Amino acid sequence: MANPKQDSLFELIKSLTKSEKRHFRMFVNRSGNSEDVKFVKLFDAMDSIKHYDDKLILDKVKSIKKEQLSNQKANLYKQILASLKQFHIGHHVDMQLRESLDHAKLLYNKGFYKQALKLLDKAKNQAKDTRHHALVLEILEFEKMIESQYITRSIETRAEQLTNEVNETSDLLVSTHQLSNLTLNLYSLFLQKGYAKNEEDFIYVTAYFKANFPTLDTANLSFYEQMYFHQCQIWYNNIIQNFPNSYKHAKALVDLFKQNQDMATKQPVLFIKSYSNLLSALFQLQYYSVFCEVLNEVEELSKNKDIVKDLNTEVLIFKFLWVSKINKAFMEGNFEEGTHMVPKLLKKLTEYEEKIDPERVLLFYYKIATLYFGSGNNRKAIFYLNKIIYFKDIGLREDIHCFARILNLIAHFEDGQDFHLEYQIKSTFHFIGKMNDQQAVQKEIFNFLRKTGKIKPDELKQEFQLLYNRLEALNSNLYERRPFLYLDILSWLKSKIENRPVQEVVQEKFKTLK
Repeated sequence: MANPKQDSLFELIKSLTKSEKRHFRMFVNRSGNSEDVKFVKLFDAMDSIKHYDDKLILDKVKSIKKEQLSNQKANLYKQILASLKQFHIGHHVDMQLRESLDHAKLLYNKGFYKQALKLLDKAKNQAKDTRHHALVLEILEFEKMIESQYITRSIETRAEQLTNEVNETSDLLVSTHQLSNLTLNLYSLFLQKGYAKNEEDFIYVTAYFKANFPTLDTANLSFYEQMYFHQCQIWYNNIIQNFPNSYKHAKALVDLFKQNQDMATKQPVLFIKSYSNLLSALFQLQYYSVFCEVLNEVEELSKNKDIVKDLNTEVLIFKFLWVSKINKAFMEGNFEEGTHMVPKLLKKLTEYEEKIDPERVLLFYYKIATLYFGSGNNRKAIFYLNKIIYFKDIGLREDIHCFARILNLIAHFEDGQDFHLEYQIKSTFHFIGKMNDQQAVQKEIFNFLRKTGKIKPDELKQEFQLLYNRLEALNSNLYERRPFLYLDILSWLKSKIENRPVQEVVQEKFKTLK
């Protein structure tokens, strides 16, 4: 079945809440002219259909001709955005500040210089209070332009004051941007490659981090400088697998928001992400008790309308909350119970389909597959692993693509589907070679699976034990233990050696967690 035709205007209309739709109708009907009536008819027609269809829309709105539809839609799109701006401006300080700038520009153009400066001064103070430093700089530049044309007070004192304000704000923005750029580039590197897999990776990312890390006066950092300082430290330490340091900075970042509650509500996306980083670090460290405490905080946060106040934050907290719920099931060894979450999770993924990035979808598929594998349902695990294996963009999350293929081999072996195992091993080995991701752990697994057909049944347990011993030794190596971050292969081997379900083995290990 072909995918329904996508249309930006149609998607925007379908995303509107009832109150937003009601406001739009009042907004567009304020003049009562015939063009506005056309907008409402076009809006209602598109709102009433389930899938976008030009012909159906034209049938519903006879006053719009086919050749007019494109222009009418473009105008309607602008009208909806204008209505949304008016509807939501009271909740967004940055939008209010930009409106003040627009108003000051209008006053300036009319020659009302004093009035413009008065409005700009008020907006500047508000921007400083709310830490909108880029807007502070924009306001200062506007003030400089007016002062250069209309002298309102002692130009010598005023010029020095404005110059000092511009320099201070510019310096602050430079360091903030350097830190935010470093954060973004490290995050991008992690999405492409995952964790450092050898000394060469470690040297590269460390050299990059040091070369791009700005000189800072750590005792006098602004909120945003502190925030990006911790964020770039989190991603750097994640990549080099220094999870205690990741935890330290992730906790400091959450604490920073808690100490600045106004910023938690003004920057809810960044606040939610700070919790996500903290939960991720706790999972890697297997700090179960603290993980549960933080997860409960996020559960409460998801009900806070001051934080989760739009679709963007709703989707964001859904992603991080559900990944953490699955991670909790992993730590507890409750794989069977964890699979009960899958139908609701898949429903949500469909509901938010257009709002969730492919990287997150791949991660969910991998975690779902791992839940089914841990519960003993290998067919289901293979089904979700295939969704990753046949995903078109293998450059996105290369690490997940590699380990999905390895888990797929093990799931096929467990399910007795070993008639194509040799071909799959070669294919996977070739793929991982192309990704430059061959490590001792992968090679040991390949070698073991390749010879399983030749191992006598009464010798199989001994071979499992030998493989377990070799992999356990590799687990003490910083880079060779990287595969264990994706797949608890040791628990699986122990289950084969002791002839117990893997779920039972993990549950036993869970009792030793902090």
